[in-house]
Amino acid sequence: MKKSIIYLMWACLTVALASSCKDKESYADLLRDENHAVNAYLANYPVITSVPADRAFISTQDVLADEGFRREFAEVTDRSELQAIAESRTPYYRMDDEGYVYMQVIDPGTGDYAIEDQQVYFRFTRYNLAFGYKYGTWEASGNEADISSLPTSFRFKNTTLESTLQWGDGIQVPLEYLRLNCHVHLIIKSYLGPVQEVSSVYPYVYNLRYYPSKI
Repeated sequence: MKKSIIYLMWACLTVALASSCKDKESYADLLRDENHAVNAYLANYPVITSVPADRAFISTQDVLADEGFRREFAEVTDRSELQAIAESRTPYYRMDDEGYVYMQVIDPGTGDYAIEDQQVYFRFTRYNLAFGYKYGTWEASGNEADISSLPTSFRFKNTTLESTLQWGDGIQVPLEYLRLNCHVHLIIKSYLGPVQEVSSVYPYVYNLRYYPSKI
């Protein structure tokens, strides 16, 4: 994935600052901890280590529609419980060779694919996997639950606008494969996360929905 020069300079600076703190873990230690946290989370799900060439991702919708699944859980009448079970059966796909991004497709979306420089709005909730792994703390942040808050946005594949760069490259990955209005769970390691958070080396799992601009 290509990054802007500004993004790389910022990443290098923040990593250097983090590594210079003698009373903290080294950057290598932080990366190790990040990998442990991500692997521990993924251990609860099927994982597929490559992207399907035909974009035929197995989604939670597919799992719910499967006849064998419906028979196995015919006695489960609570929809939210059934959804949670189906999500636990839905695979995460490793989206890049380095394993910076993993995607679980809940709903593949409808309508058009995003085009370059298109304004895309999104709502999200995210959880810090490092905190969850170390302390069992799962505090949510984001704008998904608060309908009164404005949705955030970026311009697809635009590597010049600060408003887009601030979110990092990882958050755009699903739209390279899925249609707008899709719903995914996305694990993003710090390297492809928000620019301001690179030095923290925290991986997050996002609950994300993408929308086209209405204008």
